[in-house]
Amino acid sequence: MKKILVFDTTLRDGEQVPGAKLNLHQKIEIAKQLIKLNVDIIEAGFPSSSPGDFKSVETIAKKIGDKAMITALARAVKSDITSVYESVKHAQDPLIHIVLGTSNVHVEKKFSKTKEQVLETGVEAVKYAKSLLPNVQYSTEDASRSDFEYLWKTIEAVVKAGATMINIPDTVGYAVPEEFGELIRKINYRLKNLNDKVILSVHCHNDTGLATANTLAAIKNGADKIECTINGIGERAGNTALEEVVMGLKLRKEYYNADTNIVTREIKKTSNLVSGLMGLDVQVNKAITGDNAFSHSSGIHQDGLLKNRDVYEVIRPEDVGVNNMELVLTARSGRHAFKDAITSLGLEIGNEIEFDDLFKRFLELADMKKEVYHHDLIYLIEKYYHDNDSMANERFMEIGKKLYEIESLQVISNDIFPTATVKIKKGDEILIESSVGHGPIDALYTAIKNAVKLDVELKEYKINSMSRGKDALGRVSIVIDYNGKEYSSKATETDIIRSSAVAFINGINSIILDDELI
Repeated sequence: MKKILVFDTTLRDGEQVPGAKLNLHQKIEIAKQLIKLNVDIIEAGFPSSSPGDFKSVETIAKKIGDKAMITALARAVKSDITSVYESVKHAQDPLIHIVLGTSNVHVEKKFSKTKEQVLETGVEAVKYAKSLLPNVQYSTEDASRSDFEYLWKTIEAVVKAGATMINIPDTVGYAVPEEFGELIRKINYRLKNLNDKVILSVHCHNDTGLATANTLAAIKNGADKIECTINGIGERAGNTALEEVVMGLKLRKEYYNADTNIVTREIKKTSNLVSGLMGLDVQVNKAITGDNAFSHSSGIHQDGLLKNRDVYEVIRPEDVGVNNMELVLTARSGRHAFKDAITSLGLEIGNEIEFDDLFKRFLELADMKKEVYHHDLIYLIEKYYHDNDSMANERFMEIGKKLYEIESLQVISNDIFPTATVKIKKGDEILIESSVGHGPIDALYTAIKNAVKLDVELKEYKINSMSRGKDALGRVSIVIDYNGKEYSSKATETDIIRSSAVAFINGINSIILDDELI
């Protein structure tokens, strides 16, 4: 089984996304998590671009340079190469990465030189880098749009000059899998005959959504190394998503005869960290790391999953660090999913008539609420048996009295004393609390915590628009920590402040249900 090297460029190409600038502390935090993920090579930045970027690369090389190969990007310019060397030399296994275009449009329009002049520039750059460090990568920018014989002539020349890695970028997402796979096959055949110790790498962009497909096609045709980013972030439409290629290989390793050293259970945590620090939300339907990647709301899907997870789940959520699959109860959920949710709460329904009545009430609630959570089911069941004067489910009526519900709230936002007041119902009890905070959400959550007297820590907070216009639905998704265990919850409302409060209460109710039902 061939081991594919994983080169992560989240801190270089990923940080080129507008608005995604990281400070030194944030870069180090991401780099440390990349070590936990077990990537082979970390491209820590572009040191010649600014003193701050140089400092970041240098610090990462010093702090974690004994745990992974550290590199940084240089143009085929002596000053750039010197800057990379000075910043990465502190690592145990440093690498200089040089990039220079090979396509006609780059040679003629960008450089305004002849092909021979550009080739000679590349060779001299590699020779200089090789005099500084033993490991040198040469990237033939825009390789997928280059004349093949000139591309090969460049590769041959820089390998003879000392390059130890050759990277073939699809810089503008021009390639298609079959064509790109054939390009890599031809280069691999010649390169292995030229020098079989040189590593062949690919770097694909996602302008037409084919970055993952092109990268997998390259692996199938001989690539030894892949360049990618967490969540697929990067220039324009982004790069190959590390998690997609890694899990694609894991799922079909017999087909590709290849695998990686990535610790896949760290994927979701890494995704959340990068998303949070860069302020870049992951689209909900994003493969592997999206919020809905392991959620199922269709009744047909839920029924199949409940019979056997393999019916609709080829990747287990726990394999990528997601706690478990989520059956999101909606108006589209079928009887089987509804029954499973009730059973998971420990409830046994007396007969088919009761079940039918409860299911009808559930559908009415789902039509109103869009998404139904476990504590909603508790309220629904409690009210049903109360209306029918039944004590058959007295235990769940008692549990229902321990759950919280937002009655009303007031939040005042200003730059002096943001304040919040909440009125919360718990059974027949009404709780009222007020608090100040660093901002309106901090004040709101502090007031709720004071009211419920539960010491929880907010780990993640995200807002997504679910529709458009002045009455747009907004979904707030949060993760809270209670005694070392994380609980995810969501709420969807037209009022984002209320949605924030309901999401927080949903999470607290999940903790209570966990304690009551285990």
